Amino acid sequence: MNGHCDETVNGDVTGFHCNNGFSELTIDTKKSAVLRKHETSRKGAEDESRLPALEAAYTSILRELGEDADRQGLLRTPLRAAKAMQFFTKGYHENVYDILNDAIFDEDHDEMVIVKDIDMFSLCEHHLVPFFGRVHIGYLPNKKVVGLSKLARIVEIFSRRLQVQERLTKQIAMAVSEALQPKGVAVVVEAAHMCMVMRGVQKLNSRTVTSTMLGVYREDPKSREEFLALMRHV
Repeated sequence: MNGHCDETVNGDVTGFHCNNGFSELTIDTKKSAVLRKHETSRKGAEDESRLPALEAAYTSILRELGEDADRQGLLRTPLRAAKAMQFFTKGYHENVYDILNDAIFDEDHDEMVIVKDIDMFSLCEHHLVPFFGRVHIGYLPNKKVVGLSKLARIVEIFSRRLQVQERLTKQIAMAVSEALQPKGVAVVVEAAHMCMVMRGVQKLNSRTVTSTMLGVYREDPKSREEFLALMRHV
């Protein structure tokens, strides 16, 4: 089998264009790293520029609650809270295609892939209190698979935003479907909501379960049941 690779150099980017008779592959060995570094730096600068306003807002909240924002224990609390909130919502600055990068692979695998018990932490957009639990993701490949850790990263992107569980479940499923174009995607999220535990009805043991089924998991009851059975018992 004959093949060839042509190298091109453009500034900080070295590119290789390869043809082996079956497929063509273009690899930018430095470009993606440079772009990621730029985006990370830009995001960091934006966070720093917004910190004073967030800090002032938390100071105002403490005072309106009747607290002395100048007492020792609270002196740095507004700054800490501001930085924490930026971390809790860092998913707004991330997107699926950046984190998937080069982790989608051609693979002739046509059986179910399931990643269970992915830890998830998010903030309820109604009360800004946490909900947390586990995410289970399954998909039926269509000649492409993804690095398994990337499924957990997709969960992280959408959970680190102000959310409702129903929307979070669908966003995860749609992201996997759009990235891989599989035959089907199934996502189940189980979570405890602090808005039901710390306030309101105050039910300590309640859990909320949501699901999104796409493709064969929605159309074929046997595929759906197989996923649900494996999710529960394996």
